[in-house]
Amino acid sequence: MPRENTPLWNDSEPLECVMVIPEAPNVKTFSFRPPSGGTFLFRAGQFLTLELPAPGGTVWRTFTISSSPTSNAYVTITAKMQPDSVGVRWMFEHLQPGMRINVKGPGGVFHLPRQPDGKYLFISAGTGVTPMMSMASFLFERGEDPDISFVTCAKRPSDIVFRKRLEYMASRVQGLRLNFVVEHEEPYEVWTGYRGYFNQLMLGLMAPDYLERDVYCCGPEGFMQSVRDMLHALGYDMSRYHQETFQAPVLRVEDIEIPDDVVPQETAKAEIAFVNSEVVSTCAETDTILAVAKSSGLNIPSGCNIGVCGTCKVKTRSGQVHMVHNGGISEEDVEAGYVLACCSHAIGRVEVEI
Repeated sequence: MPRENTPLWNDSEPLECVMVIPEAPNVKTFSFRPPSGGTFLFRAGQFLTLELPAPGGTVWRTFTISSSPTSNAYVTITAKMQPDSVGVRWMFEHLQPGMRINVKGPGGVFHLPRQPDGKYLFISAGTGVTPMMSMASFLFERGEDPDISFVTCAKRPSDIVFRKRLEYMASRVQGLRLNFVVEHEEPYEVWTGYRGYFNQLMLGLMAPDYLERDVYCCGPEGFMQSVRDMLHALGYDMSRYHQETFQAPVLRVEDIEIPDDVVPQETAKAEIAFVNSEVVSTCAETDTILAVAKSSGLNIPSGCNIGVCGTCKVKTRSGQVHMVHNGGISEEDVEAGYVLACCSHAIGRVEVEI
């Protein structure tokens, strides 16, 4: 236990690895403590940068702190080893309790406010859950009921990082509501949660009051792009949206890059050429391809009209289409140029095979 007069740790002192915990396939948590017994001061969501003696030379790698600021006698980082990993591979193969490494930080502007008394929606994929774990743990350990809708996505149930710890916290308070989404089930195991890709319908079921919540999002860029598209389409106030990436974290607020998202505008004009029918129609960017086709006297088979059933799938020849669907089309079809007409908007001129 740290003494009352224990100094704060600063990055001039190396940290000692004291524990290595397997979390999921190719995912481990590394726990560190300063040899001096100093305590840590950081904000939930911030990161550390580790100096790693990898083969071929020293590398510096940045990892979000996955432990809570209230547990200030130690810090943990959680890492996933990818096929091309260099620093993380060295950690998995060599970093053991008792070893000391140089660490810089903590730093970063992706974190909770100083008085985190609001309503939160945490959305993550893969190891993007690490800052959300730190934030949720901090809110849980404050001694009062938090208000968190927690969404994390993974390929399979076994890939859900921190699942048991999250379930434990949720079993002790009423205000932490967990939602797990997986792309595939495990063979011969029962999965009763959400299946597929996170979408608007799931969001409405998981957090009906999402418009009232501050959103924190972390994961691969493609995943965060889909979340932003979803929130734009639902009319969410994006000034309340915060995101972190797996790339170099931002150190200063003024360095935050505002994503240049495509958002259909009612005042912007578009043009859709239905090439097989030799029909060209002008419309607003906010008009769907399906609506424009019907108003032009053309028939596109349709069903749900919310991007679920896939009945209105059509192929585009050229042009930019903005589509926010709810699971009714595969990634392979999207790459091949197909869109769902009911939830797709033309940006500029688009050619459609109708």
